[in-house]
Amino acid sequence: MPQESSRPVAAGVVTALVGFTSAFVVVLQGLTAVGATPAQAASGLLAVTILMGLGSIVLSVTTRRPITVAWSTPGAALLGSSGAVDGGWPAAVGAFVVTGALVVATGLVPALGALITRIPASVAQAMLAGIVLQLCLGPVTGMAANPWAVGPVVLVWLLALRFLPRWASPLAFVAAAVVIVVHLTSMGTPMDAAALVPRLEITAPAFTLGGLVGIALPLYLVTMASQNVPGVAVMRGFGYEVPWRRSMLVTGAGTLLGAPAGGHAINLAAISAALAAGPETGEDRSRRWIASVTSGIVLVPVGIASAALATLVSLAPEGVVPAVGGWPSSGRWRPPYALPWRSRRTTCRPP
Repeated sequence: MPQESSRPVAAGVVTALVGFTSAFVVVLQGLTAVGATPAQAASGLLAVTILMGLGSIVLSVTTRRPITVAWSTPGAALLGSSGAVDGGWPAAVGAFVVTGALVVATGLVPALGALITRIPASVAQAMLAGIVLQLCLGPVTGMAANPWAVGPVVLVWLLALRFLPRWASPLAFVAAAVVIVVHLTSMGTPMDAAALVPRLEITAPAFTLGGLVGIALPLYLVTMASQNVPGVAVMRGFGYEVPWRRSMLVTGAGTLLGAPAGGHAINLAAISAALAAGPETGEDRSRRWIASVTSGIVLVPVGIASAALATLVSLAPEGVVPAVGGWPSSGRWRPPYALPWRSRRTTCRPP
């Protein structure tokens, strides 16, 4: 295959690996914080990973545009900071169902999408900053808690950031995996082979006021304001118009489908969308959608393998997991757009 024709495929592989490794720990932590058992959290990770892969494939193939679907990283961080609500894990699952229904309603009711874009920039930024501050401190607190285990992860990330910025997060995760394996070997800790097998843990949703107010509404707002609206702007910065209604229906339906298995939310990718839509994907703009399709295809087997990764994370020494979850995915890319708060009237206009 000629080099130029293979660039979208390579970019898609990078998009999938960077998107997954840079935030899957955050998803596990968030689901656990709202009451999931390790098996239920692994099930939720499996569900959102496969669904965002399928969502990327569906939207890219049907539009011939490099539209990438991701899980809600700010939403997962929100779960990690909010904690359990009355009703426990079933109430959290019910909140995920409500979130998916609200996203679908956003696609069907143009006025609702317009209302979301009227959230003041200062409010949206403050909400996001409050959620991710503790997350970003993870490498620092990890170094303080366990420098010998976290140090190699930090060193690998810094070196990769300098020489291979796109691969900084995947390489940091590989370093963390090596640290965990060495730790388990030195401690003589056996691994449960059954825990490595992927499986879905289905939970009947419970709808409670605490789940609605404490999880569903904040999760919906932060997903829309910090993922979907900026995601449209990122794509517009590269010259692609995202079909708003179709995107909301696909991601909302995906969230509804994954909720009983523990998936919290999927949405349009924002920052990672540039990895599939940017010029490094290839000069031929008509072929860049192949990168998003490739990303989706790669994410399906990655999701199937996520049970093993969740087990590995659960056995990590102190400080390693927060360190892995606290790094940005790339240190070189900068968004080629202004965040869309100044163009509220057009950002979410359905086609």
